[in-house]
Amino acid sequence: MTAPLTPPHQPPHDSAWPPPSPVPPAEDGGPGTATEIRQAAVVAAASGVAGALLGLLWLWLAPRVSLISDGKAVFLRNSEAESAIGADGTFVLLALGFGAVAAALVFLVHRRGGVALVLGLALGGILGSLLAWGVGVWFGGQSDVVAHAKAVGPKVPFDAPLELGMGFAAMLAWPIAAMIIHLALTALFGPRDPEPEYDGTWPPQANPQTPQAPQAPQTPQPPQDPQS
Repeated sequence: MTAPLTPPHQPPHDSAWPPPSPVPPAEDGGPGTATEIRQAAVVAAASGVAGALLGLLWLWLAPRVSLISDGKAVFLRNSEAESAIGADGTFVLLALGFGAVAAALVFLVHRRGGVALVLGLALGGILGSLLAWGVGVWFGGQSDVVAHAKAVGPKVPFDAPLELGMGFAAMLAWPIAAMIIHLALTALFGPRDPEPEYDGTWPPQANPQTPQAPQAPQTPQPPQDPQS
């Protein structure tokens, strides 16, 4: 006795049995993976370059700490001033604004952007913040306070170099704002995926097709005798 070739609980491969429905191709219109990676790289590069503008604005708008020397030591001209905190706050506010604008522009250009664009926004925000910090510190005054005090002379007030007291925490403002704004815009105004039609079968199919039952082969009838 030989084993049957057709596995149990499976219909035979007969021409009457309908073939399985093909998997429908993706019709969401979204970009491919390679395209998303290129778009994310462009977003990260553009955000990094925009960091130079952030640094210049920080240098222009941030309050400066005034120092004065008596010839032996350097002191704060106004010990009750909050200029140092104001410099950090100015940087954070500007970074939040840049992150929101970057997210809005990316959403307007790439409405069907995926995770790669969000990661590009985050990476670009960090790069832009680093560049802004470097520009502000580079053009924000002489870092050697003692040498600067000796150069201007005693009893002459001068500005302290621009510094970012919050450090890396302030540089997270841009990427966090960009990701939150982009996700919010996508949730509110992004394209919606079409809902699959349900025809009562389980599990529901994206493109339901009414299956046709296999037809049993017809048994040929014997010829009838015309004399009978």
